[in-house]
Amino acid sequence: MISVDEALERLLALAAPLAVEHVALDRAAGRVLAETVTARRDQPPFAASAMDGYAIKRVESDLHAQFKVVGEAVAGRRFAGRVGAGQAVRIFTGAPVPEGADFVIIQEDVTRQGDLIAITNPPGDGSNIRPAGADFRTGDLLPAPRRLTPRDVALLAAMNHAKIPVTRRPEVAILATGDELVMPGEDPGPDQIVASNSYGLKAMLEEMGCVARLLPIARDTQGSITTALELAEGADLILTIGGASVGDHDLVAGVTESLGMDVAFHKVAMRPGKPLMAGRLGRAAMIGLPGNPVSAMVCGHVFVAPVVRRMLGLGDVQAQPLRTRLGAALEPNGPRMHYMRAMVAENVVTPFDRQDSSLLSVLSQANALIVRPPGDPARDPGDMVPYLAL
Repeated sequence: MISVDEALERLLALAAPLAVEHVALDRAAGRVLAETVTARRDQPPFAASAMDGYAIKRVESDLHAQFKVVGEAVAGRRFAGRVGAGQAVRIFTGAPVPEGADFVIIQEDVTRQGDLIAITNPPGDGSNIRPAGADFRTGDLLPAPRRLTPRDVALLAAMNHAKIPVTRRPEVAILATGDELVMPGEDPGPDQIVASNSYGLKAMLEEMGCVARLLPIARDTQGSITTALELAEGADLILTIGGASVGDHDLVAGVTESLGMDVAFHKVAMRPGKPLMAGRLGRAAMIGLPGNPVSAMVCGHVFVAPVVRRMLGLGDVQAQPLRTRLGAALEPNGPRMHYMRAMVAENVVTPFDRQDSSLLSVLSQANALIVRPPGDPARDPGDMVPYLAL
């Protein structure tokens, strides 16, 4: 067995950032920006009014001063003339400030009769004008890599970009194996169970930005597994679930090796998740996950997620553990890294009493994994411990 850190190092060596593609701006949210983008204009492109009011000269903005209204400026249509002494232009929010004016007095601070206004309330200190380029300037950068949020999309639109360079989505094929499995909604036989890992992993992968596809369940025969793997053609990453251990019916390792897989490792010193294997099968990276539901999902967080982030070109591929106070005593840990299902609340992380690797109900309630290194000593409530957020 190898350590978690060594397994991660070997896994990440199997992955590389995928190609860049350009997508329409309205399809860019959630994608990973692959190249730094440059603003193509100033924002705002002109000095703009921040309020509804009247554009005047600041030096004339004394209380009770009067002005003649000589025109109007609205968003999308500026006043073509110049504001002279004793003149005002009716202006609305977002409209270009006319030449000659450097102050917008808000409409609540004036009274108007016909074409004349008078300042009836003391004007504030601010100009109520947004300077040209106050938000960003031509040439300002939105750096890559980054997963684009709706806020980023709005910024890219303001920068005048209609197509965005993003990393291609990783295509992941998910193959569950085992005679005991049936699909959700089917009627299991007396000795069968419903396949759940595939659906949890698919949801996790799609949340990370992958295109994930479920392959038909492979039965515990070399022919069935071989045929199912042929359906994974074109995938960047293949995930198999179950059959990666050393029992008589654990055939995945033998089949993949017969197909020419270059094995990176087999078995990791961790729990849950010891029977983990990885390598390269053709052009695809491959990870053989354990069949126990919790083991598969925990390995998804610990190993699959960093590989996907590497393929997406993201910088921080590994989630860094957080630290907080422990809510319950822990016995000394054994020789394997232990990822304990836990709940974080009010800056305290508390492990669940039941840590069996088959208990999906416990994993569903958990929002954290306490990370216990090999040989970690007994811990008391209040001790600071590392954890991964789920």
